Amino acid sequence: MKSNSKPKVIDLYAGVGGLSLGAIRAGFDLALAVEWDKHAMKAHEINFPKYKHLNTDIAKLSGKKLMKEAGLAEGELDGLIGGPPCQGFSVIGSRNHLDPRNDLFVKFFKLVKECKPRFFVAENVLGILGEQYDAIRKSALKQVKDDYEVLDPIKFKASDFGAPTSRERVFFIGYRRDSISELTKEGFEKQKVAEVTTVAKALQGLPTRINSEWLSEEDSWRLVKPLSNPYFKKYVDGNIPEGMGDEEAVRKYKEEGLISGNFGTRHSTEVYKRYKALKPGQTDSVSRSVRLIPNGLCPTLRAGTGTDKGSYQAVRPIHPIAHRVITPREAARLQGFPDWFQFAPSKWHSFRQIGNSVSPILAEAILRVIIKKIP
Repeated sequence: MKSNSKPKVIDLYAGVGGLSLGAIRAGFDLALAVEWDKHAMKAHEINFPKYKHLNTDIAKLSGKKLMKEAGLAEGELDGLIGGPPCQGFSVIGSRNHLDPRNDLFVKFFKLVKECKPRFFVAENVLGILGEQYDAIRKSALKQVKDDYEVLDPIKFKASDFGAPTSRERVFFIGYRRDSISELTKEGFEKQKVAEVTTVAKALQGLPTRINSEWLSEEDSWRLVKPLSNPYFKKYVDGNIPEGMGDEEAVRKYKEEGLISGNFGTRHSTEVYKRYKALKPGQTDSVSRSVRLIPNGLCPTLRAGTGTDKGSYQAVRPIHPIAHRVITPREAARLQGFPDWFQFAPSKWHSFRQIGNSVSPILAEAILRVIIKKIP
């Protein structure tokens, strides 16, 4: 593990690690990452090889067990962060207030109460603010109201912080009044940047011509050219924190200029013709895929459904120039992940992991504000 001098966080519902990466780049030490999906956990382990991982059902996890797994005693945890499953709240889904996954939102706050971190950050979809979920939010925040100063829910667009996606999410942030300086919405708002990272800027250097037969993980490794945009470059090109990254993937990236995730997709002649006829911003009438606008932002990338809901692939955007849907590596760029970062060795799992993730650019911006408030 890394130096004990850094403030420690536990990442719940860690997924592939968008929040984890943001936390580490902000200066935190990741004490533990917890995730029940074995494919997401495997990818997290690959990218964060020197950190502790726990593959378990968080619904059955106690605060005492969580702290023990992290190797922390009472008072040693600085932050509990995470993005509880949001499918039950999503406007894309059925928005069922009885969806059992909604209980995991309340569980996050129960673990905050039991673990007593200095602060917490919980991310979710905007749908959770709906009136039908008032009771769920009230039940969750009731767990922490006595010990924490809880900010009103804050909506953040990833693009406001320099990410190439218009993805907007709500964050629930709280801190212990006795151990952290005051946090305010205005403090986070000040992290917004004037820089707009467009789709064209984000995809620069990635191969535009993708062979539809590049279907294996081995075939997906392709050459990448340098980025010219300095702001986005610092997030995706290099900047590998100590103790992070798969050793072989980092070697290929640094020494050979190769990156993974450039999977091909087989489109029929009919589909190809339809996509070719689309102008930027137009939507395909059959697949409902939208052609990305080069000087615009990527819309929110969807994760699709899990195995319990039929394993349906989410609708993927169409490349702004090529007449095909985007690759997982292009999706990763558009979400703000670095080129050395690895995902599952399959398209379906890769897109799920990227679509379910918090943009690490946004995560870092939020957590940089908080770490400066820790004495």
